Amino acid sequence: MAKELEIRRHTDDGDGDVLTTDGIQEAVRIGREELAGGYTLAVSSGAQRATQTVACLLAGLGEAVPLGVVVEDGFRSDREDEWKDAYGEAGSGHLDALRGAAPALVEEDSAALAGALERVLAHLDDGQRALVVGHSPTSEAAVLGLTGETVEPLGKGEGVLVTLDGEERSVRRR
Repeated sequence: MAKELEIRRHTDDGDGDVLTTDGIQEAVRIGREELAGGYTLAVSSGAQRATQTVACLLAGLGEAVPLGVVVEDGFRSDREDEWKDAYGEAGSGHLDALRGAAPALVEEDSAALAGALERVLAHLDDGQRALVVGHSPTSEAAVLGLTGETVEPLGKGEGVLVTLDGEERSVRRR
């Protein structure tokens, strides 16, 4: 049996670390119309905008999450300024471009962020799934570190589904 991680980027945020009214409404809509449901665990990076997005997604979904909502601090990079600098140099949020600008940053943070996803997976039994909300491009970096696959940059509220079945790992856009 497989384990699944649905990884989403937070929705629209304004000044500071809070969602806008549009971001709140969009997250509720995504929860109601796009989420598959059946999550055993929900995870936030710890940023307020990510935690708000998790809450609004689950409110729209209207389902209980047996293991609740937790914060996985390791799913938020402590090198945000370096990511911003790399983005400025690369002119793009695509990981291939970011690798050209800051290869060590992408390699090292991809491994660290994947470690956070591994900790989430440790809470799941076979056949279970988790909803994880974070940021871009670090969510994409985490997917790279976990699966070896590069995904296109996530827009606000967008996501990918990572399926792990034994040694098999696959990624698809949500």
